[in-house]
Amino acid sequence: MEILVALALLALLAGLFVGNVGTLTGSRKVSVEEVFWKAVTEARKYALLQGTDVRLSFEKKEKAFKASTSEGSQSFPVPVEGEIEIDFLGVAKGGRTTVLIGGVLVETQTLPFVTFYADGTCSDFRAQLRQDNGQPRYVRIDPWTCAPIIAQADTLR
Repeated sequence: MEILVALALLALLAGLFVGNVGTLTGSRKVSVEEVFWKAVTEARKYALLQGTDVRLSFEKKEKAFKASTSEGSQSFPVPVEGEIEIDFLGVAKGGRTTVLIGGVLVETQTLPFVTFYADGTCSDFRAQLRQDNGQPRYVRIDPWTCAPIIAQADTLR
């Protein structure tokens, strides 16, 4: 009898735990980077499955990424409070892409969109993510796998 009561209590606690985990993760705020990676993943997946090129851009007025093909488009809204700025930056071959203005490095070679190709590759680009005029975060994308390139400082030594 004691074993049955203990099992019933464990089942009750497990049910409460599983129910509350869903509430905790559902109320968590989504970051700009998470929406960016979701848009990149979906654009690449669609390009691979449909065998067509997909253009990904950021619409500043709508605060959303937009994946477009000849058949239509899909929007990925960024539910973040405040100002956000997202730029796709071309990767120059030996040329300078930044200038120093007022003590701040400014990118000079922005792209209106990046392309995900039907073979699973994408444009060679970096993404500059900035929120509320803070310091920008840069994400470099591997053009062969469309995955993030880990910076040397991010690796374990």
